[in-house]
Amino acid sequence: MSVQASTILTEINDGVALATLNRPDRMNAYTAQMGAELNDFFLECDKDDAVRAIVVTGAGRAYCAGADLESGGETFSRDKDDVEKEKEEPPRTRFAPWEIRKPIIAAINGHAVGVGLTMPLQYDMRIVADDAKLGFVFVRRGIMPELASTWILPRLIGVTRACDLMLTGRIFSGTEAADLGLANEALPKDQVLPRALEIARDIARNVAPISAAMSKKLIWEHLACPTPGPAAERESVALWELGRSADAREGVTSFLEKREPEWRLRPSADMPEIPRLP
Repeated sequence: MSVQASTILTEINDGVALATLNRPDRMNAYTAQMGAELNDFFLECDKDDAVRAIVVTGAGRAYCAGADLESGGETFSRDKDDVEKEKEEPPRTRFAPWEIRKPIIAAINGHAVGVGLTMPLQYDMRIVADDAKLGFVFVRRGIMPELASTWILPRLIGVTRACDLMLTGRIFSGTEAADLGLANEALPKDQVLPRALEIARDIARNVAPISAAMSKKLIWEHLACPTPGPAAERESVALWELGRSADAREGVTSFLEKREPEWRLRPSADMPEIPRLP
């Protein structure tokens, strides 16, 4: 894997890919370049079957302090032509994190506000520093939340709590984030990255890559199901396809033999076909 990056650091060890937002002098403030480099990294991880899980963290004392405000009052001003040009980009050059076929874990080691919080909201798990300051502060900057956060957050924590956080733009702690269900765990900051890596390594060692990819796909897609029927139908097809695979045999055999599994199926090539949502 080769990703040329100036705003993130990347490494891969034992099936776990780690991306570190690397603008510590600016508290890892978000730029378009950072977004592009993260996107490229996720795409490379998605194509690389040796990568089983992804962790994203921040360098220094913050995770991401939101958008870089160096442009002052014009920070959020965008030319209409640029917006239209983005829409015309070839498919697959942009990829939402929920479409990546590997579990993504945010290790929120410090403050995360604005886009610094809506970015990890798109990931699959979040481990957060208990004393981190978090906030969907958009309404206090004259704009509004983005990156599908108005769709994701109510499904994570409920409409009433989402309205509290998004309509006030208030700052809240990592501990409160875990209590609300926005984060999986809140820990002392020096334990955040080790815990996220521990989870990722467990996935890399013990979870069938194709099973993780299919489960993640259905979790995210089925959030849009108005009734459970279509979800149950698609699960049945996926379970039947995976149940007759080499990985299903290996999963049971390795468990009975009390050894680590040796998975064969690859998300890049072996994802089973399932019915589309109606």
